[in-house]
Amino acid sequence: MAADTPKQADTAELLERLNQALDSGRLVYIRHLLRQMAPSDIAHILESSPPKNRNMLWQLIDHENSGEILEELGEEMKDQLICMMSPKHLAQVTAGMDTDDLAYVLRSLPDSLYRQVLQAMSVQDRARVEQALSYPEDTAGSLMNTDTVVIRPDVTIAVVLRYLRQRKALPEATDTLYVADRRNILQGGITLAQLLTNPPSSTIGSLMNAQLEAVPVNLSASKTAQRFARHDWLSAPVVNSEGKLLGRITVDDVVDVIREDAEHSMMGMAGMDDDEDTFGPIVKSTLRRTSWLTISLFSALLAASVSNMFEGTLERHATVAILMTIVPSMGGVAGNQTLALVIRGIALGQLDKRNTRWLVGKELIIGLLNGIIWAGLIFTAVWLWKSDITLALLIAGAILINLTVAGLAGASIPVVLKRLRVDPALAGSMVLTTITDVIGLFAFLGLATLFLGS
Repeated sequence: MAADTPKQADTAELLERLNQALDSGRLVYIRHLLRQMAPSDIAHILESSPPKNRNMLWQLIDHENSGEILEELGEEMKDQLICMMSPKHLAQVTAGMDTDDLAYVLRSLPDSLYRQVLQAMSVQDRARVEQALSYPEDTAGSLMNTDTVVIRPDVTIAVVLRYLRQRKALPEATDTLYVADRRNILQGGITLAQLLTNPPSSTIGSLMNAQLEAVPVNLSASKTAQRFARHDWLSAPVVNSEGKLLGRITVDDVVDVIREDAEHSMMGMAGMDDDEDTFGPIVKSTLRRTSWLTISLFSALLAASVSNMFEGTLERHATVAILMTIVPSMGGVAGNQTLALVIRGIALGQLDKRNTRWLVGKELIIGLLNGIIWAGLIFTAVWLWKSDITLALLIAGAILINLTVAGLAGASIPVVLKRLRVDPALAGSMVLTTITDVIGLFAFLGLATLFLGS
């Protein structure tokens, strides 16, 4: 039986084949495999390879595919590979790219390299680059593609179909043609299905959807993605403040935004950059994580200083020292549940001034109810274990206090951080852990000192 082609084999199998071929120096075979693979698959293979293999694979890739591969890569790795390319080569591989992909590839270039790339480009491509980079990153403008079919409302379907046949091709992922007046002010849209199923003599203005919702060019990328998800759009027009049609956004670009937001939330919980290269340089990765570990150390020292305040109690009552880790641990788990829920609500655009207070109140009550339930369970467990009703009451009281505080903190911390323009996904977990550790230890050790003596 013939060996699987790259389209039939899964990524793990392809990666294993490529690694074996690299180890044995079979470069011709590797080049043959890469030629048969889609740019997105090659990008995934590159991101799954250690630096030495990655550099070798990049040298074996056909130059004409380099641009499509770059636009599929994470930002950190994309920048690393761009630094290996000459300005002339970079200008060649980005020629003809969609404006949104062009902006992504070139946005983070150093100024000196950017100017060299511009000089190596044609006048037309240079204008496209400047237009692509004229909108802030992470806005609808940065996702927008200007390759859009625009028609007038007073023409007939027959005229439009004749015009489309003369074009011979439509922009990728076209499902709707946009209708604009002579000043390019958006009037509405008409789907390809409508063009094909209505009489050729019908005018566009009589059939178009005049209520077509457009995306403001300065709307954030995350809010743009939320609109796509809410309305199940395949594409949407982009307009400026005057309603002038600037371009369109397609669902493939929105999927990238949703994926990046998910990665950001996941990595942010660990204090890491969502663009960090899994197989990046050791020293660079170490330095990136140092800042977060430094903050974590100060948080731990703060919790330790609370324990130190009650050193006498811990010396006299060994059981207190054994049990004291339970309280902050329970508070941390409960608080993180609430924190994740609220951060998701913020990311989905579900929270605003009208409902935030209600949600915080709800989570406070849930924290109180959880506190009552788990205080009762902990009380029973400690009483049966140590046969000490006073100690059981103390830890139950501390659990009740900390879980209530955890519910309140988990709901309010992301809201406060958002208003301070601090990323809740990045800082929320650390702030919450500090609060639940300090409150939990202070509550338990404070109550123990008060009722058991120091």
